[in-house]
Amino acid sequence: MKNNSFEEIGEQLRSADTVLLYTHVNMDGDCLGSAAALCAVLRGMGKESYILLEDELHDNLKFLDKGYCTYDQNIIAKPDVSMCIDCGAPDRFPKRADKFAEGRVSICVDHHATTAPFCQYNYIDPGAAATGELIYKLITAMGQEIDKEIGEALFAAITTDTGNFQYSNTTRESHEIVAALYDAGIDSNAVSVEIYETVRVEKLMIKKRILDTLELLADGRLAMAYVSQEMLAETGALMEETEGSVAELRSINKVEVAVFLKEETGGRVYISFRSKHDADVAEVAKGLGGGGHKKAAGCTLYDTSLDEAYTTVRDAVMEIFD
Repeated sequence: MKNNSFEEIGEQLRSADTVLLYTHVNMDGDCLGSAAALCAVLRGMGKESYILLEDELHDNLKFLDKGYCTYDQNIIAKPDVSMCIDCGAPDRFPKRADKFAEGRVSICVDHHATTAPFCQYNYIDPGAAATGELIYKLITAMGQEIDKEIGEALFAAITTDTGNFQYSNTTRESHEIVAALYDAGIDSNAVSVEIYETVRVEKLMIKKRILDTLELLADGRLAMAYVSQEMLAETGALMEETEGSVAELRSINKVEVAVFLKEETGGRVYISFRSKHDADVAEVAKGLGGGGHKKAAGCTLYDTSLDEAYTTVRDAVMEIFD
């Protein structure tokens, strides 16, 4: 796979008047932080730019939206550039895929190993800890200044996808980029408080219910748990308040693989996979129609019940241990 250069991608953005940015559904801090940083840069260059969404922002990420996000697919009729960030296939933004295709030029910047280039211009680097690192490089390649706001959006991107710099994907370059963001005047504590300490009591209640579903398999090497729509209704919690559950399952002593299932509406079940050491959960997710990284991946099963999805996923993951 041959990437375009950041200079080539930057030139497409520089010559555009209108740019729509696309995030994946159930967006995380890396996705939204990267998009917000680039949107701010593009507006500073005099471009008309928005982040086009199809689902709600998580409460702990709303601070990143400073007028950038929209649900109006007609806000720009036929954009000069359609650019997806932290996602590498139209099925990661299904309700906006047709709109994405209206762009005169298509661009993808992503760091997921399972992403195959589908745009006219692509930069996909599985070695990057976060897409935020790649957007930082793109912004600097374009010769644009990173101010406090842009820097804090990039910090949010990098801190979330590195697990607050604890995950094994964290590199020296991750810290070097963040050091440059400090030079731009970021308040890392303020960002961290927004991301990690904006918790409703309902989140603690749903966490308790999720732990009640915990099952340890394969001599304690596999941890599985789930959240159902019924559990959400009973606690008053929101689905986004279950974020981080799979990482907590992985933190259990002796657990090598953690799996967390979310029962969505309409017969859909979303599954998050995490591994601690050598297990390749991206291969498991890929076999179920998803993808991701070796140690962090996900997929969605359709037209299924939570019980059926649980059994399907459990059997697939057990093959790792067999």
